[in-house]
Order: sequence, then C-alpha cells, then structure tokens
Amino acid sequence: MSWCPPYRSSKFRHVYGKASTKDHGYHGIPITHSVHDNHYCSVNPRFIAIVTECSGGGAFLVLSIHHTGKVDPHHPRVCGHSARVLDVKWNPFDDHCIASCSEDCTVKLWDIPTNGVHQNMTLPRKVLQGHSRRVNLIEWHPTARDLLVSSAYDYKVMVWDVSVCDSVLRNPVCVISLHTELVLSMSFNNDGSSLATTSLDKKIRVMDPRTGRLIQVSSSKHHRANKVVFIGDQNMLFSTGSSPWNQRQITLWDPDDLSEPLSEEEVDGAAGVLFPFYDPDTHILYLAGKGDGNIRYYEISSEKPYVQFLTEYYSLLPQKGLGVMPKRGLDVSSCEVFRFYRLVTVKDLVEPLSMIVPRRSPKTFQDDIFPMTAGNEAALTAQQWLSGINRGPVLMCLKPGTNVANPYPETLPRRGLSSFQSGGPGETGSTEQAFLQEQLAYQDAKYPREVADLSGWQPDETQAPGWAYTPHCCEPSECPPPRTESELLQAFYRQQEEIRGLRDQLNQKTVQITQLELEIKNTRNHMRATF
Repeated sequence: MSWCPPYRSSKFRHVYGKASTKDHGYHGIPITHSVHDNHYCSVNPRFIAIVTECSGGGAFLVLSIHHTGKVDPHHPRVCGHSARVLDVKWNPFDDHCIASCSEDCTVKLWDIPTNGVHQNMTLPRKVLQGHSRRVNLIEWHPTARDLLVSSAYDYKVMVWDVSVCDSVLRNPVCVISLHTELVLSMSFNNDGSSLATTSLDKKIRVMDPRTGRLIQVSSSKHHRANKVVFIGDQNMLFSTGSSPWNQRQITLWDPDDLSEPLSEEEVDGAAGVLFPFYDPDTHILYLAGKGDGNIRYYEISSEKPYVQFLTEYYSLLPQKGLGVMPKRGLDVSSCEVFRFYRLVTVKDLVEPLSMIVPRRSPKTFQDDIFPMTAGNEAALTAQQWLSGINRGPVLMCLKPGTNVANPYPETLPRRGLSSFQSGGPGETGSTEQAFLQEQLAYQDAKYPREVADLSGWQPDETQAPGWAYTPHCCEPSECPPPRTESELLQAFYRQQEEIRGLRDQLNQKTVQITQLELEIKNTRNHMRATF
C-alpha cells in the first residue's frame, strides 16, 4: 500500500500575512462601539470608509487610501444620518459612490468628491425609505449597475434600482418576506441570479432576488448558521456558525440541495463570530473571528476533501471588523493576493494586512496567481437584469499596461436630472427625448403589459403655439412627447403612480394566492389525519 502525505500540494501553502508598519496604518480613529456583527469598514482603490462613534446621530469617515498615519480627530465626516450607522459599502462600479444604512430606517447614497471629504457632508444623493425598522445590512449587485439590496429589523430584504432620477425612493423593485427572524448576512452568487441569506433562526436560505421565490432552505440540526458566502466559481455555499455544543463550525453546502452539508468541521470553542472571505482567483477562503487576532486560510476544491487547511496568521491585537481591498487595488509587484484592513478598537487603529505568496522573482508578473479577475465595469444595467438577463462579471487583467475589452455591449450611463443641464440650448430636445426613451424602455422591460403607451398623449393646447421646431422632434399635430423638463417629470411621476397601483394589486393577489395555498395545505393535513 503506497504512502499518502497528510496534506495536498498547493502553491498557496506558504501564503503569509504581513502587517503594515506604523506609518502605513490609520491611527486615532474612534471606531464605532456598535455590537452588531458587521464589518464597519469598506475599501476601494481610492478611499477607505470607517464607521465611527459619535454623539447626536450617525457618521462615518472617508479617507484617501494614501492618507495614512495619524488622523485629525476633527477630520470632516459623512454625517447625514440621524442615528447610528450600521453598514457601509462602496459601489463596485463607481469608486466615488458609497451606500450607508442606519438605525434611522434609511439607506443613503453619497457622492464623494475626487479630492476627498474636506467638510462635513449632510446631503446625500439619494435616500431609500422602505423599511419600517433599523436597516442593518446592505449589498451591491456583483454584475449589474445601480442595484442595491438592503435588510432590516422588519425581517424584510428589499431590492432597489437606484438608477431612477428620484432623490427619495420609497418603492423597491422587490420585497422579500421569507424571514421570520433578523437577517444576519447576505451573499450573491457569481452572476447575481441567486441570493443566499442567514438569519437568527440559524437557517440558510437561497432565493431568487428578482421575484423573492424561495429556492432552498437548510434543515440541518447539527449546524446553526451565522454567516454565509457563495463559492461562486465552484457552485457551492460556505457558512460559519456553531454546533449544538457551541463549538465554532465551518460547513460547505451544495446550493441546489441544502438538506445535508458536503463538509462539516469544528474550528474551536471561542465565542466570536467567524467572518468568511472568499477569493475566487486563488480559491482561498479566509476565516477571521470577531474579537480574535488570528486569521485562518483554507483552500477550496470541487473534490474531496473540499476544504483543506493551509496556515494561520497570528496577532496580539483583536479585530472588531475587516475591510477588503478589491483585486484591482493590490500590489501585484510584491505578489500580494489579498489585503485586509483590520479594525483594532483597543488602539483606535485601522491596520492594513497583506497576504503574500513568496516568490523568488516577485517583480515579474506572476500570471499563475493573478488570473483574469472581476473589474470595475458592469456587465449589464439594472433594467437588463430586472428583465431576466444574467451575466457574469466583466474580467480584467492585473498585469500593468494590459487592457481587456468589455465583451458585452456598452451599458447606458447613469442619468439623473443633471443630464438636462449638461448640454447647450440646442441639445435640450434630444437629451430629453433620450431620457424619456430610456425610461420607457426600462418600464416596458419590467412591466410590458401594465404600462400605458406614452405615444398617445395629446399636446397641451395652451402651450402648443409656443413650441419651437427642432429636427429631433415631430410636429405638434403628430402627438410629440413632452419637451420641457417639468412636463417630462410630470409624465414620469404619473407613470410611476400607475406602476405603484399595479404593483399593489399584484401584491394583494400574491397574498390571496398564498392564503389559498395555506388553506389547501391545512385541508389536506386535516383529511390525512382524519382518514
């Protein structure tokens, strides 16, 4: 019988963590004292955002990624929330847009200036008002532009299309009411067609985020799930939680069958929540415990054993949360494959931690550890995704000087009210027409049978004599579309009201159908028990 080694050969077996020096950390930051199991930190190649402690409302700090060292205690902050901020997330396709959620029951979108925040920001670009209780989690869609998911203490998950021009949004495109307890984590799969969640009932749910339809729910009594993440490139789910004996536990699942896990392993007996972070390029999964100073690394494969322990990083400083730098912000010349930003509350410190693969020639680009990775271009618009299209992320090459063309047709730019003012006087008609056509295409894609045709509008007789002819529009007698900004907005708002009414009718019918299904189920159970 041949001898087999107790470990599997891996080029990532010697990955090690390298903490930054004191000059390259962020010192003097009053990190929030909130007890929620969130990260409180979000990073992109330009900025780092940290939720801070403050009195009289909620705020978070936005610093340039190069603004290291001692931070001024009076540094301007983003302080537009009226209660404590619970989560922040950068838009993956816009390095200057960040979303925040708060105990004031709102989600807000902020536009950060190119040169950073130099005075307190109190006015957001958009406010999302749909939840009735405090909002604890937000996630951006991984491939579609302007799609945001939020979860709150009202046990609802809401999907928002933030590309619409309204500054205050009250009606999400989808409301998912599958949970009976607080949602603890959310994770999209590779193309954003499925959403996995965990909640206080310790179950994992996989659902369709477009319709809210439940696809799978776990039923294991040996694993109480707390956090979940999609292993998207291998069609698996990874969750952390605890066993019935209160041992911290990691579990691997098949998202198409959550009745039994593929793999289950106990980690230790500590009490802190384990945060999972997955790198699809290297297939490495990092486990960082809240209140721990160590970070464990595992390699995930599609064959048994599915989870292989690699090594561990140790530190004497415990972490409250962690931010992760996107791959396009890493230093490939030093073979850096992952970078954390650890929140160390005992020292008011944010400490960068680089995961490095040792190589003899690190200055040479290592294409075996830096394959094509997800970039900062969206694969599709929110309207395309809502119409049922699924696309994987647009990939980019990390090798300096290499450009990869977007394989998908160019998506429409984000439009708002400012687009009416971008052109000269002679461009107003064409700009308004383009905006109207875009809105009509969006509504036709979402509600093809429910929205009235705008081409049948009759012109306003009081304003018809004052119209000026341009080659971009037809004559007034041919039923032209609204030409002024106020007319266009009035028409758009009327259309939105019609859509809200139709959506309410649809929701009522859905509730009636659900009640009928429950009555049928109860009748069947009663008949079975009787006979």
